[in-house]
Amino acid sequence: MAEFALIQRYFAGLSAPGKDVLLGVGDDCALLQPPPGRQLAMTMDTLIAGRHFLVDADPLSLGHKSLAVNLSDLAAMGAEPAWALLSLSLPKIDSGWLQDFVQGFKTLAERFGVRLVGGDTCQGGLSISVQLTGFLEADHAMLRSNARPGDLVYVTGALGDAALALRLLRAGEDPGALRQRLEMPQPRVTEGRALAVAGVRCCIDLSDGLVGDLGHVCQRSQCAARIQVDRLPLSPAMASHVRATGDLTLALAGGDDYELCFTLPAAARQRVEKLPFPCTCIGEILPGQGVALVREDGGSLPLPSAWEHFST
Repeated sequence: MAEFALIQRYFAGLSAPGKDVLLGVGDDCALLQPPPGRQLAMTMDTLIAGRHFLVDADPLSLGHKSLAVNLSDLAAMGAEPAWALLSLSLPKIDSGWLQDFVQGFKTLAERFGVRLVGGDTCQGGLSISVQLTGFLEADHAMLRSNARPGDLVYVTGALGDAALALRLLRAGEDPGALRQRLEMPQPRVTEGRALAVAGVRCCIDLSDGLVGDLGHVCQRSQCAARIQVDRLPLSPAMASHVRATGDLTLALAGGDDYELCFTLPAAARQRVEKLPFPCTCIGEILPGQGVALVREDGGSLPLPSAWEHFST
């Protein structure tokens, strides 16, 4: 099967026309019509075999995750997902692999109203790039630069499960249900939209670990953050790991959580804590620089290193 037959067979069906998609998959460019009065939020991520996922990863989960990591970026801005572009590099055409990959992508796309409007396929090492566009009301974006001293720091969900799953897999152990947190993360799109409507204006998604990602917020907002590590929300499996090892590194810097970390003035906390999803206050924003980790007894912890490409 050649490239254009592959596109027609597996991907053309993901591009349904509509009032905002005038022309989708099949031409040199898509023709798109954004809704009047709304801004466009755009993001892009690449997943590479052996770097971002195990080489024998399930293709259905890869289809899901390749879209999920981009949806997480839109969630952090409070945007409504809309259009996707997909670039897929494959060593060879494997019909079974492609069917499962498309199914994983399609299921998540339909859940959040995403339409595939174009992209590219080529032969090479396995890599997946997705560019995603969403819609956003003017002046409603949640920006990394909007944290202020006196704000409280919150996170959704639980931290560290994906990193723990990866550690267990690399040790030859079965991570059980934790594997879903690593391979099929659930992007917090609904939560991001609700936070934006509730007035939150500073948010980031946790892809590279809490310490590193919150550090980006501090840098952009020119402030500091103090995190109470005893308040970190942990799943039963992660809590058991911490009790056994005394090590919070996976929850603080493991990455691949795809939860949301956001800040808001203390006066607004009741408005957010009434929202119908779990979010936990883990610290506060202060004058200064960087992130500090403290315990309830006043003791401090050293900062673990966050993930960064090309770092030594």
